[in-house]
Parts: sequence; structure tokens; C-alpha cells
Amino acid sequence: MILYHGTNVEFDHIDLTRSKPNKDFGQGFYLSEDIKQAQEMAQAKVDQLETGSPIVMSYDIDETKMNSLRLLRFDTYSEEWAKFILLNRNNPNREPAHDYDIVIGPIANDRVGVQLWKYETHSIDLPTLVRNLHYMKGITIQYFFGTENAIKLLKRI
Repeated sequence: MILYHGTNVEFDHIDLTRSKPNKDFGQGFYLSEDIKQAQEMAQAKVDQLETGSPIVMSYDIDETKMNSLRLLRFDTYSEEWAKFILLNRNNPNREPAHDYDIVIGPIANDRVGVQLWKYETHSIDLPTLVRNLHYMKGITIQYFFGTENAIKLLKRI
């Protein structure tokens, strides 16, 4: 399987410590099967940081080896998926909020913070949170690689 990572700067080594904490599935390396989404993420990174140029890096991974690690998969938007995002987005610790090597699931929309705040202040209920977190462009799956064991499976092509 080929996965894509959008960025604003080329690199040879994946350094998990450079990843931002409190993302949907935690601090880790995020990829997509959809090259168009990776291109959009690369452009968003350039726009956000006002530096570099959009770059899409390609990786090959043997799916059978992926299944040998601690893997969590969300096939669609669900309450369990939303709770998992809450767990990671609200993690106050430097340690990960979970022990999965790889997490696969839908990407949340660009207004995650606002929606989580509404839920936490009881302005909306959990089913409404799930509905509001749907990615506006339809379901797009993201791949989270959060440990060195997971990163070792990625082969740059």
C-alpha cells in the first residue's frame, strides 16, 4: 500500500519528537492514501507557517506487517472515534494517551477545537459532536504512526 505525507520541508528521517502533540490520534506521523489530500495538507502547512513549498512524500508499507503491531481502526465516524479524538486532543501529559502503534480512521473537520469546546461545555451532545466533526469534504482516512516500531515499517519511495 502507498501512503502520502504532505509537508512544507523535505526530510530523510521521521522524527516523532518534531510532531505536534494533541492531534486527533496523538503525537505522531500522519499519512493518507489520498494523494490529493496530502497535497492539500502540504499547501495548508505552507500557508500556516509561511515558509517552504508544498511537498508530498510517498511511502510504501506492507499491510501484513502493519497487522503485527498494536493497531486501532475506525472505519467510520462514530461515538468511539469522537471519544478517542477527545482523549488525544485533551491529553495534558507528555506521555501518549494510548498505547497503539498505528491508528487508522477518519480525519476530523478543520474546526475540531470549536466542536470539542462546545461538547465539553455541554452546548452539544455526543451524537451532535460526531456529526459536527465530519470532514467537510467527505470521509477521508488518516493513518497515524506513533511509535518507532510503526515508523520502521514505512519505506520511502
